[in-house]
Amino acid sequence: MKAVCLMSGGMDSSTLAYLAKSKGYDILALHANYGQRTETKERACAKKVAGFLSAQDFTEIDLRYFSQFGASSLTDTKIAVDRFDPARAHVPNTYVPFRNANLLAIATSYAEAKGADAIFIGVQALDYSGYPDCRPQFIDAFRRVIELGTKESTHIELFTPFIHMTKTDILRVGKDLHVPYEHTWSCYQNERKACGTCGSCHFRREAFRALGMTDPIPYEV
Repeated sequence: MKAVCLMSGGMDSSTLAYLAKSKGYDILALHANYGQRTETKERACAKKVAGFLSAQDFTEIDLRYFSQFGASSLTDTKIAVDRFDPARAHVPNTYVPFRNANLLAIATSYAEAKGADAIFIGVQALDYSGYPDCRPQFIDAFRRVIELGTKESTHIELFTPFIHMTKTDILRVGKDLHVPYEHTWSCYQNERKACGTCGSCHFRREAFRALGMTDPIPYEV
């Protein structure tokens, strides 16, 4: 069995790839460079983890049009990255418009071309930032898109095993699978030391605290 795993270099996608491997899939790693602030660090982490998993392939795709579009603090350095705010009622500015639809469309092309059986994506809808393209309804709709948009002989399952999990739940899974979290990166803002203040840093640190584990990456704050 072969699975396309969307690997950002982050905590969730690395755990996801280890989970897919544990289920017997050979890994086809797919990594996107889209002009994000931490692009170099993310790419290095994704490659490292894919190597640990003996991935059959590591494919990088260039989606720099997201930088041309703007409207996200991840791709436009003129927009300051939102700090975590538990009282925020709106989607934070780290949302990249419709990114997951783009990623899943490319993953489907890759999977069909390589004869893969599955696509794994680490979307999460519970304690994260409210991104609309992480909702279960969106994933269900995209499963239908895959079914309608590929050959009749193509059968690709879309797996989102973390969609109803918290970050703590995901870390618990990764701990059992011995995921090398020292080679993952979650910060939206920095590449040398994680900022410790963005939403992604917040949820990662809270997960490690909840399980009484030490986060192995360095933080500024």
